[in-house]
Order: sequence, then C-alpha cells, then structure tokens
Amino acid sequence: MTANDTRTEDRYPTRLARAAEPIVRGEPAVWPSAGGGPPDAALAAHEARGYSVVEDLLGPSEVEEFLREVRRLTEDRALRADERVVVEKESAEVRSIFAVHELSPAIGDLIRDPRVAGRARLLLGSEVYVHQSRVNYMPGFTGTGFYWHSDFETWHAEDGMPLPRAVSMSLALTDNLPFNGGLLLIPGSHRTFVPCLGATPADHYRESLRDQRVGVPSRKDITRLAEAHGIEQFTGTAGSALWFDANTMHGSGNNITPFPRSNIFVVFNSVENALVEPFAAPAPRPSFIASRDFTPVPH
Repeated sequence: MTANDTRTEDRYPTRLARAAEPIVRGEPAVWPSAGGGPPDAALAAHEARGYSVVEDLLGPSEVEEFLREVRRLTEDRALRADERVVVEKESAEVRSIFAVHELSPAIGDLIRDPRVAGRARLLLGSEVYVHQSRVNYMPGFTGTGFYWHSDFETWHAEDGMPLPRAVSMSLALTDNLPFNGGLLLIPGSHRTFVPCLGATPADHYRESLRDQRVGVPSRKDITRLAEAHGIEQFTGTAGSALWFDANTMHGSGNNITPFPRSNIFVVFNSVENALVEPFAAPAPRPSFIASRDFTPVPH
C-alpha cells in the first residue's frame, strides 16, 4: 500500500506567520475498536494522561539480546556513512539510527510481537503500520536532549499526518534514571494542540534531527501547559516501555552523568490515518523518517 494523495481539511494549522491560540483536540487518545468493550484501567489512564508505562515488557535476556544488536549497528562502519544515521552536533557520536526495523531482523520481529504491535492496535483501534522506527542513544557525559515539542506537530506539518491517531513506544534498553536525561512529559497536554511559528525550511530534517528550532512551542505555551498539568518523568528499569500519544508535549535534558541511556523507538500510525501531502512544508521528509508504505504490521 502506498501514499495517499488525497488532501484533507487541515484541522491543526501550524508553522504560522502570527501567533494563534491553542486548539482543543477533538480526537481520543484511545480509539474504540470494532466490537471492543469498555477500556480497562490502564487504557483509561492512557486516555486521561496521554501516556502509559508497561513495566518489564522485555525480560533481562531479551534486553541483552537487543543491546548486542544495538552495539552491532553502532559499530557498523559502512552504516555510519548512511543518511539514516544521525550523529551528535558536537561530539559526532551516534545519536539515532532510523528505519532500524529494516536494518535489524531482530528489531523487525520485535515490532511484530503481539506485546508491541498488539498494544498499538488496541490503542489506535485499527490495524497499524510503522510510521517511523529508530534507535536513540544518549551517551554518558555528551548526550544532548530534545527541546519541548509535540511529535504530531512535526508529523502533521512535514509528513502530512492528518490526525493525531498515532502512538509512540520508547522501549528502554538501559535503566532510565532521574538524572541521565530521561524523558519529561506534560500529562494531559495531548488534549491541546499548540500551533508553532515560522515557515519550514527545505530539507529541514537534516538539521532538526540534531537540533530542532522550527516546530517548537513558545515558552508561554509550555508554561501554560506545565502550570495546568505539571511535569512528570519516565523512569524505569531496562525492558520497560513508555507508550505516549502523538500529541503529548515532551522533551529531555542533556545527559551529563557517566550512565548512558538508549532505547528502541517505534511510531505506529493507524492505517485509517494515512499520510497525505505535508500541511506546512515544501516536500515530504524521506521515507526512512516518515514511511509512505501503509502496509499493516502482520499479526
């Protein structure tokens, strides 16, 4: 299945010339499935907060297996020259490797695992496909964070994702401690879409994957959301998985500790929410960042 060329109404205008008021989201975070009953407590919490945590999704031996796989990819000299590999701006250490489920059969199998794809289907109420996958590295001492942002803002503006009917899984391969650059989230922020200022430059992804400057909310908007909802942090042992809604406001600080942090990051989008042309960018981003193959993940 390939790209959907039909343009749809822009429900979430962004990358504007003038400041605009936040938009109250109309769609749920947990979508009803055909014939599904009422959500359980975990799904209800996900709907309310915009994220949920599955402890010990992977056992210790599985974590070790994927750590070995991640090291193999990092040490692959041929891969280092590939555009799918993003390095730190200052240290040139590997920051992310994209389309990792295509590069690693083991990670491809993990994504198809019912513990993973099955939960994505449950949250999105439909068949799902992989919009994006990557391995993120946060090396000790030199790992740099990500400023506050909503992923959906970027996926809508630059990829053409019509609605926030997508969910991300961040699977910890190392312990996420309170002090090694763990992810910060604003619970409940997924219900508010924050339009951003500034036109999207051509090939913006080349810079934004290392240091995003366009598509970030104002300090005023972040302050307003944080004062209304507070800020929480994902901490957990290796093998734990954070699932968060596409529009949840999140970010992370630098890792100045000796303890590295790495995760497998997968974005699932509903097949009923296929990409169209970008809503606020000159051209779509490359397929290794935003897939335009909407083939469902097999059961």
